Amino acid sequence: MSNTETRPAELKCGGEDRPERGIEVLAPREVPLGGPRAMTVRRTLPQRARTLIGAWCFADHYGPDDVALSGGMRVPPHPHTGLQTVSWLFSGEIEHRDSLGSHAFVRPGEVNLMTGGLGIAHSEVSTPRATVLHGVQLWVALPAAHRDAARDFRHHVPRPVRLEGGEARVFLGSLAGDTSPVPTFTPLLGAELLIDPGATLELAVAAGFEHGVLVDTGEVRLNGTRLAAADLGYAAPGLTALRLGNTSQERARVILLGGPPFEEEIVMWWNFVGRSHEDIVRAREAWQSESDRFGRVEGYEGGTGRLPAPELPRATITPRRNPPR
Repeated sequence: MSNTETRPAELKCGGEDRPERGIEVLAPREVPLGGPRAMTVRRTLPQRARTLIGAWCFADHYGPDDVALSGGMRVPPHPHTGLQTVSWLFSGEIEHRDSLGSHAFVRPGEVNLMTGGLGIAHSEVSTPRATVLHGVQLWVALPAAHRDAARDFRHHVPRPVRLEGGEARVFLGSLAGDTSPVPTFTPLLGAELLIDPGATLELAVAAGFEHGVLVDTGEVRLNGTRLAAADLGYAAPGLTALRLGNTSQERARVILLGGPPFEEEIVMWWNFVGRSHEDIVRAREAWQSESDRFGRVEGYEGGTGRLPAPELPRATITPRRNPPR
């Protein structure tokens, strides 16, 4: 998915600082994806209170969205650098095309991961079969050693793992005895969890990871801290277990993210992740000039061509860091 804000903030993100141990509750902000009937997403990363969770640097949560009212998702070919995109749906269907030549569909319970190191372009369009769109779009920052990684695309259908009090689908990393085969450049955890009404999941996790719990439906308590729908709960490194209790009368659904604290400073602007303002300028110029850096997306029939990059801000980049310990 593209960040289609016309004035995207330029962020310099550093991972060397840590919050105090405990649970933080992060509320999202609403961002329209563009157009007269704009589909609205709830953005929980990055924000002022926290810029990264592990290498997870971007999280959009959307729906349930009635396609008949919003027009659905129609994002023309657009670029990415220095990151991996992770697409996960709860309902609906999205057609994906990229400059690697991949043509795939994002469907509920199936993960699509696209790597855009030096540069990749892709388009995303909800299909006629999608009456309701509901899911998350996530980005992962690539470490410096792999920031120019070759274009890649992976698809995986995780098996449901029955837990006492719920169910898990592990799309990245390892949890509850299941491991995803999808490769990443830093250790990561990504999973959808379903929690039965009134039940509590006890999950063993890596002590070196920090974790984020994004609530889709229901009311959940993360180690005793209340999270409402659309909240993102943050747990600092040091915990060996997470306790997720569903206090609602419906089955709760959450997305669990995790990874070791990302120690590198990154600059994020629009759809680019770099290490400096100059990295962003070069990436934007390459996209605007239609250079071979990003390749071409074949088969897109949206009729609006490529998505142009916004104008760069004239302000100097200032660091945006996670809160100090």
